[in-house]
Amino acid sequence: MNYTDGIKAMNDYRNRISGIRQEMQRVQAEIKPQEVEDYVFQTSEGPVKLSELFGDKDDLFIVHNMGTSCAYCTLWADGYNGIYHHLADRAAFVMSSPDTPEVQSKFAAKRGWVFPMVSHDGSSFAADMGYGNASDGFMPGLSAFQRQDGRIMRVSDTQLGPGDDFCALWHILDMLPGGPGGWQPKFAYANNVTTITRAG
Repeated sequence: MNYTDGIKAMNDYRNRISGIRQEMQRVQAEIKPQEVEDYVFQTSEGPVKLSELFGDKDDLFIVHNMGTSCAYCTLWADGYNGIYHHLADRAAFVMSSPDTPEVQSKFAAKRGWVFPMVSHDGSSFAADMGYGNASDGFMPGLSAFQRQDGRIMRVSDTQLGPGDDFCALWHILDMLPGGPGGWQPKFAYANNVTTITRAG
């Protein structure tokens, strides 16, 4: 397949994906929300309730992060960090993990993360939301909540993983013929920043 025909075929697929997204938005609008309890989390400043994480917003995103042991979760979180201020203008955004607040604070400082974090250690939050538990292990995901008439409602959730819509890196790599080519995220890399050498 020549380049022009190949790109045309790829763009046709992208247009089909765009149409599917519109259908997904229609279904999302029709989902009956799920009421949840006002869970208590731990932070470096003390306990905080789920209802308090909304701040002055009516909408809240909570990331189900597996913690400092997962390089994949760290990759996703690095991406959230870059768009956090944009997200926070629309809705509250918080990352939850099983790590203690002390571990979270140290790791966040090392990564330069600016978004708020809470620990669900000791609570049933992750298990109740369908994202694992301490004995069987945790899973990564994202849940969206709303405050409605004094109640906390979960309006959507999704699992996270390579190729999903929540980490742009995989879609960029997919533009290469070999895709990721076996690449896996690491906590740190050798100095591989691209430099431009001027000719002449």
